[in-house]
Amino acid sequence: MIYILQKAVSRPSEESDSMEESKADASELLPKENPGPVPLSVRRAKQLISLFTMVQNPNMTHLKLGEVVVLPPLWIRCDGSDPEHTYWLGAEPLKAGNKIVGINLYMVTCDGPTAYKTCFANLEELKMQHKILHHSSVVTTKGFAQYELLRAAAIEDTIVEPESSIYVDITWNTVDKILETPPLISAATLNIALEPGDPRSPVYQLYRELQFLLALAEGLKTGVTKWPEPLEPESAVELVQEFVADLKKKLDGSWVSGNRNGMEKIRCDTEAVDSSIKSIFSERGDLDFAEQLWCKMKCVSSYQELIACFTLILESLEHGEIQPWIHHGSSSLLSKLIQQSYHGKMEAVSLTGITPIQMLLEIGLDKMKKDYVNFFIGLLHFHISRFTRTSSSCSKASPYVGNNGQLYSPTSVQTREPLPLDTQSPRSMEGGHK
Repeated sequence: MIYILQKAVSRPSEESDSMEESKADASELLPKENPGPVPLSVRRAKQLISLFTMVQNPNMTHLKLGEVVVLPPLWIRCDGSDPEHTYWLGAEPLKAGNKIVGINLYMVTCDGPTAYKTCFANLEELKMQHKILHHSSVVTTKGFAQYELLRAAAIEDTIVEPESSIYVDITWNTVDKILETPPLISAATLNIALEPGDPRSPVYQLYRELQFLLALAEGLKTGVTKWPEPLEPESAVELVQEFVADLKKKLDGSWVSGNRNGMEKIRCDTEAVDSSIKSIFSERGDLDFAEQLWCKMKCVSSYQELIACFTLILESLEHGEIQPWIHHGSSSLLSKLIQQSYHGKMEAVSLTGITPIQMLLEIGLDKMKKDYVNFFIGLLHFHISRFTRTSSSCSKASPYVGNNGQLYSPTSVQTREPLPLDTQSPRSMEGGHK
């Protein structure tokens, strides 16, 4: 254990805040990020090191400190303002048994950063200095390197924690030169810290949907719903209007779909793996009407906007202007109303109270459940594709595919969703009653 000493940033007192409030601009009144601890001046750090060594000195009897307790090593972070550019001062008590016999003092300086290797001392010179300083005839060298694959976001020279980051620590023995490239025999450790809600995550949109669903569920309990901030240039009402207009064009036969190219030919194994990874995180291609409606309404920003969206949908269903299809097995209120619209009859639904929120929550939950099932099955497909799309031998591929098949079967049973998903549409419903 060691002590690390830094300077805490004090918050302005309430008195000073009230005195300056009348002079401050609106921007100055906004909450600011906590910059975290800052380094001490070198002068203050040396004073604290002196006090630390004094209380650890058993010969300072005039201080009447009583029995001296051996403290852990102390390291103080400095601001490098002195001519030597000191950034760390350290003191480590030396003990024999329970008694202190001395203290090692350390000073870490830095002249960088520099972009030229010639600015550094020669490795052999460093070894020689180490031998002279420590009176040692043998010097052991070890190398360390760190590569940042995904770094935490920096805000005003501070690191926001917690934040997603991925970096690799590499260590090796027997260093030949300063800033050498790690050899192939180095030991590497992959450090991954993932924070939910990181915008750089490939599942960030799924995370936002989940947070909105949780807010809707909490609103049903408390009676107060926290609506998300609008991020889209168009409002939810405008998106739903465009969505309904497209459905009307399809029903009228005036809508022409764009020509889609077939699946791109995968030219090599690497492209096959990349394609599989993209397919895992991509949007499903079998979204029914309710799920597509959720994609339009997940940006709804008020209760009034929510009512306007559902009013537009229910009126279009009631008048037969749209005849959407839905997945089989959906139990949401909207799905039931859609099924009723196939027969030209719909029960009256009052869009008051918690009913609109309940309807939105239901279609969102239905989509989220299918998204998770699709992701898990897509992950299995990705592992299987290692052998179905690559040149692995049959002896290696067969047991692997068999093991994944054992996982695939209970997955489809547990989800209770037929694969592929059945659909319900006006045509299928009419055919079933003939």
